[in-house]
Amino acid sequence: MAAPSEAERAEVLTEQHMKDLEERFDPEVRFRPLPPLLGWIAAGALFILSCYHYYTAGFGIPQATTHRGLHLAFTLALAFVFFTAWGQPREPRSGLLRPLGLPLYDWLFAIAGAVTALYVPWIFNDLAFRVGNPLPIDVFMGTILIVVMLEATRRAMGWPLPVIAVLFIAYAYFGQSMPGVLAHPGASWDNIVNHLYLTSQGIYGTALGVISTYVFHFVLFGVLATRIGLGQLFIDLASALAGRYSGGPAKVSVLSSAMLGSISGSSIANTVTTGSLTIPAMIRIGYPRHFAAAVEAASSTGGQITPPVMGAVAFLMIEYLGVPLTTILTAALVPAFMHFFGVLVQVHLEARRRGLRGLTRDELPVAWTVFKAGWLTTLPLFVLVAVLLSGKTPYLAAFWGITSCLLVLVIQNLVRHDIRTALRESVRETWDGFVVGAKYSLSVTAAAALVGVIIGVVTLTGVGFKIAYMVTSIAAGWAESVSASLAFLPFEVLSVTALTLLFTLIMTAVVCILMGCGIPTTANYLIMIAVAAPILGLLGVEPLVAHFFVFYYGVLADITPPVALAAYAASGIAGANAFKAGNTAFRLGMGKALVPFVFVFSPSLLLVVEGFSWTEFLLAGTGAMAGIWMLSAAFANWLFAPLRTYERALLVVAAILLVAPDLYATLVGVVLVAPVALRQMPFIGKEAAAGNER
Repeated sequence: MAAPSEAERAEVLTEQHMKDLEERFDPEVRFRPLPPLLGWIAAGALFILSCYHYYTAGFGIPQATTHRGLHLAFTLALAFVFFTAWGQPREPRSGLLRPLGLPLYDWLFAIAGAVTALYVPWIFNDLAFRVGNPLPIDVFMGTILIVVMLEATRRAMGWPLPVIAVLFIAYAYFGQSMPGVLAHPGASWDNIVNHLYLTSQGIYGTALGVISTYVFHFVLFGVLATRIGLGQLFIDLASALAGRYSGGPAKVSVLSSAMLGSISGSSIANTVTTGSLTIPAMIRIGYPRHFAAAVEAASSTGGQITPPVMGAVAFLMIEYLGVPLTTILTAALVPAFMHFFGVLVQVHLEARRRGLRGLTRDELPVAWTVFKAGWLTTLPLFVLVAVLLSGKTPYLAAFWGITSCLLVLVIQNLVRHDIRTALRESVRETWDGFVVGAKYSLSVTAAAALVGVIIGVVTLTGVGFKIAYMVTSIAAGWAESVSASLAFLPFEVLSVTALTLLFTLIMTAVVCILMGCGIPTTANYLIMIAVAAPILGLLGVEPLVAHFFVFYYGVLADITPPVALAAYAASGIAGANAFKAGNTAFRLGMGKALVPFVFVFSPSLLLVVEGFSWTEFLLAGTGAMAGIWMLSAAFANWLFAPLRTYERALLVVAAILLVAPDLYATLVGVVLVAPVALRQMPFIGKEAAAGNER
């Protein structure tokens, strides 16, 4: 975009302000400043951790427990270096009890975390004789590690996840005191620690394995890809392609967030990165501040559901479901499109209703010029996708993607500088990228290890199936009541079985959103597949479909008040009311809320399920798009002209019927839309002409 005027510059926030906003709303990157000596030591440790993962991704990963133990030891030690125990990070102080600027208890926690994490790999050859019959030293070390992980996760992410973990541990210990179906014989502390610490069902289980084997590499790839300019290329291309249309900056926000989301799985980071440019531009052309913030937040949450990276969850799915990554990425395509389609439609209708212009030619970059200048930065992404599609392991794909980023970095510096300066700059930028990439992985590793505790309790006590029984029993009761109350109708709206599934999905969705209010998406997903996936499994939902359902509703928490962190970060950029921005962002993200119900009842929408049917896919896909459009029109009070109150009500009902993957429901929805569309037809030409004049 062209340089803003003096008046416009007041809306553009500095890079430091952007960083402050990200730290304010995302505790995972709220690192404390370190004194120079400790800063260099910690940076060196982070660089070594990145180098270790880069090497093992390309040349082979060690034995699983050893690999996970090394990763966890580094992470826990560094977590107590970078995250403060209380309050906001402050400048370091020196003193007898603060060696190298940190409190003594931080050093004790760091050392305890490293030692206890490495203890299991150290005794690995003896584990076969100690699992089920732990020595006192095993119980002591396991207890210390659990305490250290609770504290590390509390510092990095806040209280919710540690509190949930403590409640699960208490459930395992006090099982005999639990009421009704939740009761179980209970487990001694020795047995709990044995299961969580010495087996692969707990701390050293799949969650930690995926983070240390896959996720770390893709976080590092995303950091390096952004540093070579791929993220900026996406933003500039989106501006060139969509900026000239009505409400242009908002459409740029949607498109750039979709593209940037392909390399970054962080909702808040995406919000801050693209929002610093798009939010001020949206405000300048006339969007209300809260709406501009909501557009950016709703668009940015799509990053976690957009292939090929999808945050960490895609890699967790391949481990838990035992399917190739290409299957997960293919299944994610249509639901991701539906999310961005829903946001884009509402943005367009709002722009038409308000008569907002697009960006002028002078304000826009030229697509070909942008691509010609930055095409080289797309090489790592193409390499990554090509290796993934070839059937190689995800971490090998990440290895070649990272290698491509480093190669592009060197080429860029050689173009800009002489050879000596280019090499020096390449080394410096590689160091910075490796350090930042490892630093961003600290919180997610601590959370994944602690989620291993929760999953371990589930496998130890069988509480997942107990909860599944309770929820399905409640849903079945509601379904029978509703079916009985509708018995007077001459036709059946939904069978008792379908109603049971519907009510179960609603309860599961609510729990996912509530859990996501205080827990990051990855941790939320891990907990819900341990607790909620068995519920859906009892009702015949395919595992892939069940996993996608809980994942999508976990992501939705980032734009669901009262803890809509992405919306709050965007409101900080826009200077808007945070709660109002959160409510609007939730409305804009309704595609993400509706589509999971569609693909549960019509799994063909995920493309790769058994029994895929093109007829079912087209009916469900077309109906979902039409339903999202009609619901958007009702919310925006605009289709091709203003709507009357009864027309908005008709469109809401029609939207629900159109989204329902049933031919008869779709036809009824079309009948309800028809009178509204007929009354709006005379306005279509006028609306288009007015849009052209603007």
